[in-house]
Amino acid sequence: MRLSGLLYRSGIWIAYTVMLLPVVLLIVTSFFSDAIITFPPSGLSLDWYHNAIRRSEFLGGFTVSLKVAAIATLIGVPAGTAAALALVRSRIRFKQAISTFLLGPIIVPGIVAGTALYLIYLMAQNRFDMDIVGTLPGLVAAHVLLTIPWTVRVVTAGLQGLDTSAEEAAANLGARPWVVFYRITLPLIRPAIVAASLFSFIQSFENLELTLLLVGPGMSTLPIAMLNYLEFQIDPTLAAVASIQIVVIATMMLITDRYVKLSRIV
Repeated sequence: MRLSGLLYRSGIWIAYTVMLLPVVLLIVTSFFSDAIITFPPSGLSLDWYHNAIRRSEFLGGFTVSLKVAAIATLIGVPAGTAAALALVRSRIRFKQAISTFLLGPIIVPGIVAGTALYLIYLMAQNRFDMDIVGTLPGLVAAHVLLTIPWTVRVVTAGLQGLDTSAEEAAANLGARPWVVFYRITLPLIRPAIVAASLFSFIQSFENLELTLLLVGPGMSTLPIAMLNYLEFQIDPTLAAVASIQIVVIATMMLITDRYVKLSRIV
């Protein structure tokens, strides 16, 4: 093996180690029996997982996060897919400016976007007597701003690599535009849509910065519940909660990749 190839492979393994080692350490820490994390631990235990499951704030936060992420994905993915189709297939003007605008929510820092939305909600509440701050619809609307950019980004990549010969043949044979889209285009970009749905769901489910200013009394997402827990207690319970998140998300990605091959799209 040449020296350049050896250095290349070594660089890849170093990068994987840097990315995955903290995750492995987090999962290992969740099994420590000590309330104060020490190395080596005095023993191993599942008590922290039991504590995480029985605490109402984590269960409630998980339910709210799941509900918000699911609704935001169901709204944002179709809207983002339509926007991606318009950007790739239509002849509208200022495509680059529109694309930049749609990708803005993932470019702007989350805390800045959350502050701006909070001020907008307050203005709407004062002017139109609309109670939005601290409500589920207001939180979903904010998270839709996260799902649309990821959908536009992923579906645009899928459309740009698409062979249009089948669509052109169907159009030449007299098929209507909506038939071409439903019978040919949509099945071809289905892997991109599934990948966009997955990434959108994960971004919404794990978001903290954008959500921090928009939740209200009695309603908290899982990341915020974890942050609140950390203010008063420091023990491996949070490591257990984070490990459960990692396992659930990794399982979703592996199952999705098994059927749509995410590596071909992103």
